[in-house]
Amino acid sequence: MANQVVWCDIPVRDLERAISFYSAVLGHDVKRHDLSGVTLGILPHNDGEVGGCLLICAEEKPGKDGVMIYLNANGRLDEAVAAVPVNVGSVIKPKHPIGPFGFRAIVIDSEGNRVALHSD
Repeated sequence: MANQVVWCDIPVRDLERAISFYSAVLGHDVKRHDLSGVTLGILPHNDGEVGGCLLICAEEKPGKDGVMIYLNANGRLDEAVAAVPVNVGSVIKPKHPIGPFGFRAIVIDSEGNRVALHSD
């Protein structure tokens, strides 16, 4: 079965700050990309994999009560959680088990979005 999530847009207020936050938390560089006059931060992924981007968009605002996406921190969840406060984010629910699905931590990113960091 194909992935049910194919892409995500994460709204941000400050693209440079968000790129720095996600690069540190994910442990991989988020790349700047200019697309038809819009600058995005492309989250790390390979061709054919689920991906996403950081973007400044008047119609979309960061928020802690919106859709929650799970970001891959497999094998490095503790390190990812430790990078959150150092990069202007906050941990709202530390690492905890989610039954047979592994572990997650829920954090607020540098822009005010709620996201889950996940590991097996």
